[in-house]
Amino acid sequence: MLRRFGVLCLLAAFTLPASAATLTAFRSEDEFVQALTRWRDEAQKLQRERRREAMGGAVMEPPPAPAAQAPSTLAAKAADAAGAAESITNVQTAGVDEGGIVKRAGDHLVILRRGRLFTVRIGGDTLQPAATTDAYAPGSNPHGAWYDELLIAGSTVVVIGYSYARGGTEVGLFELGADGALAYRATYHLRSFDYYSSRNYASRLIGRKLVFYTPTFLQPWQARPWDSMPGLRRWRGEATPAEFERILPATRIYRSDDDLDPHEVLALHTVTTCELGTASMQCESSAVLGPAGRVFYVSQGSVYVWTSAWRRARAWPHRPAPVEARPLSAVFRLPLDGAAPSALKTAGVPIDQLSFLEDAAGHLNVLLRESGAGEGMWGSERTRGSMALLRVPLSAFGDGRASAQREHYRVLPAMAGHAVQNRYVGDWLLWGGAQEGVWALRYAAAADAERLEPGHAIERIEAMGDSAVLVGGANGDLHFSSVRLRGRSAELAGRHVQPGASQGETRTHGFFFRPTGRDEGVLGLPVLDARGGPRKSIYQGVHGSASVLYLRQRDLAFSPLGQLHARPESARDDGCKASCVDWYGNARPLFIGDRVFALLGYELVEGQVVGGRWSERIEERRRASFAPREGWREGRYSPFN
Repeated sequence: MLRRFGVLCLLAAFTLPASAATLTAFRSEDEFVQALTRWRDEAQKLQRERRREAMGGAVMEPPPAPAAQAPSTLAAKAADAAGAAESITNVQTAGVDEGGIVKRAGDHLVILRRGRLFTVRIGGDTLQPAATTDAYAPGSNPHGAWYDELLIAGSTVVVIGYSYARGGTEVGLFELGADGALAYRATYHLRSFDYYSSRNYASRLIGRKLVFYTPTFLQPWQARPWDSMPGLRRWRGEATPAEFERILPATRIYRSDDDLDPHEVLALHTVTTCELGTASMQCESSAVLGPAGRVFYVSQGSVYVWTSAWRRARAWPHRPAPVEARPLSAVFRLPLDGAAPSALKTAGVPIDQLSFLEDAAGHLNVLLRESGAGEGMWGSERTRGSMALLRVPLSAFGDGRASAQREHYRVLPAMAGHAVQNRYVGDWLLWGGAQEGVWALRYAAAADAERLEPGHAIERIEAMGDSAVLVGGANGDLHFSSVRLRGRSAELAGRHVQPGASQGETRTHGFFFRPTGRDEGVLGLPVLDARGGPRKSIYQGVHGSASVLYLRQRDLAFSPLGQLHARPESARDDGCKASCVDWYGNARPLFIGDRVFALLGYELVEGQVVGGRWSERIEERRRASFAPREGWREGRYSPFN
């Protein structure tokens, strides 16, 4: 496997001389349509040949081309459901906030859950629900919509969702009052396909600039694939498709010099930026055209989109020789200041957004696996093959004709299995999976990777200051192992075992570490306890079933402080009408000043740390329920709700 990946890296190292420092966009709408028409016609020709081979020479005409719309196969997500203040979010990049389910705005917490927004006042040593409202436009039908992510800029609350019924990403704007009241302002629809990823977040906020990624898939059997181009409309009732206004002109669509592969579904990987400081939201988009597999990452100054092919080179029945080998992937850099994008041909596929780091030395670092389909849906859980690190100077990015050179890659020890966790912590890169321990590498140094054996699976890797913590299961228990990353070596330090527990949340936002002094701090993580009965899914039930576990860390040694628990017996039917599965989880540890909270479904529980150094523990101080007081379905009062 190592040799195979080495060959891919060599293929990617052959380069053509670059003629420009940035990518060239299509010069006109006609040029863009002509390129897609050539790709569509060649793809249809190939599919007819394959059908002829399969039917012994008979010709079967394709079905009529469907209208351009989001793929219905992705509606399985909906079908499954039917059966700048101090950040309180565990973000990847400092200064780049990520869409989540809870944010702080001054004296209030704003929470997004099951199609509604809630505010809870925490200022002045209070804990009091303040307001609630639907997370969608008044009068709109939320059926088939998912309201996933929340961001706050000043008094503007932004809700990011996806509607299968309306065929695109929804951006809802609300005004947050000083008393916690929420007032609806506007909803915008962006024509797109579903952005969902089990690990990544679709939206970012840098100052008052909203940045989000959306894909648009182009199928060869669409009569006019260019008709599904990203467009924006403001909600004014039951809007029609004709009300979309294009915000992605052909002159802002970029590509490398690779031919558009007729064997592949294509995608417009679109990055949209919106200014939130104006009366009406002003947005513009840029896109790269390439294969549908993708992983995207946002640094403080750029968005990176890594594209990769879903299909490997292969031989068709009527073509015994494989299709000619070519670079399998490319990475595009789209500056947030509006400058022209640049690109570099590459090999391999990143695991998720945490595989990327743009460092202060002016390099892009990316941990790669040999193959994968990108991060869409649950793609990050299904990577495979050998591993390598790409470390390339930003100056190597250009007009998309050049490839990363052999010296930019380092072949690394691979992991067995498909689900791999990875994280950059200080000068180190760590990665691990269900088996074979974890590896640690000083990514900018020439030293070899070091292998550590924590004795449990690696389900999460997080930073604790300059050190790291590994979290994972073994023998029905949940293990926490600290890793000291100082000097030129990595070593295991402390260990805590939580009996009969598992993680209650797998996303990065489920974990938080708050330093409380030199070489010490407190961490929180939602957990599920199976000792009192069978484990429930993290998505199950109105309230969810997680508790939040808190550990004190001193000099990388752990001591348990205890847990803050939900009260499942108080759950009641909330009459959910939209977003009725917690795809982003429903539990979070929150540290605000010296106060400690646990968000647990519809409850916010405040704890306090009591006792001396050797008898510290967390005790519940109070709790507040912000659950809807009336069932939504009936629209009437019931004493049983």
